Amino acid sequence: MGKLLVSLLVVLLAMVAGGQAVSAAALIGGDQGWYVVNCNVNGANVYFDGILQGQIVQGTLTVPVYSTGTPYKTYSVAMEGYTTFNAPITQYPAKGEQVDLYATLNPVAPTTPPQPIGGDIGWYVVNCNVDGATVFFDTTNEGQIAQGTLTVQVYVTGTPYKTYSVQMPGYTTFNAPITQYPAKGEKINLYATLNPVPTAPPAPTTKAPLSAGLMVIAVMIAGLALAFCARKK
Repeated sequence: MGKLLVSLLVVLLAMVAGGQAVSAAALIGGDQGWYVVNCNVNGANVYFDGILQGQIVQGTLTVPVYSTGTPYKTYSVAMEGYTTFNAPITQYPAKGEQVDLYATLNPVAPTTPPQPIGGDIGWYVVNCNVDGATVFFDTTNEGQIAQGTLTVQVYVTGTPYKTYSVQMPGYTTFNAPITQYPAKGEKINLYATLNPVPTAPPAPTTKAPLSAGLMVIAVMIAGLALAFCARKK
């Protein structure tokens, strides 16, 4: 009789524990429903409240949810090269129910390539007698003289340059105004002659005057010499 009671108690405890486990599972998720996300771009990523749920395959993605769980609030669909779709979730599936969500992705509008500043092109050809000299238009470094010239491309409808200068260490800088402007396809020659920086002549060396002490010694030596000469006479 005692063994029978013990066996009944074990069975009852197991039933209670199982019931608690089922109850806990029901609280965690409960019964299941589904969202079906419909989209026009395969491979797009689907997010619920910022959490990745998967990718669109053959136009859809099915996302299981628990009808008693915390409901999602928003969904978004993203794909590189397309504008991201965002929308609120306002319907929630019941047990065994399916709710359709829709997203249409549109390609990102291509950016318009920048148009060349100034329109049609012309050129300045800067002629200089010193290779390696640096050419500036206004304050913009345009490059260096090579084999006596530098060709500078400009846009004929752009803001015109006002001055040019050519610089080289050891030479005086050349500066001049720009008074001619090339038309479309035209070249205009500019000229610069660099002259070496003149070297200063060496400063003349001057002898330092004798100090007072040395002058006294010199006078004494001269006096002794005169006295010696007078005695010999």
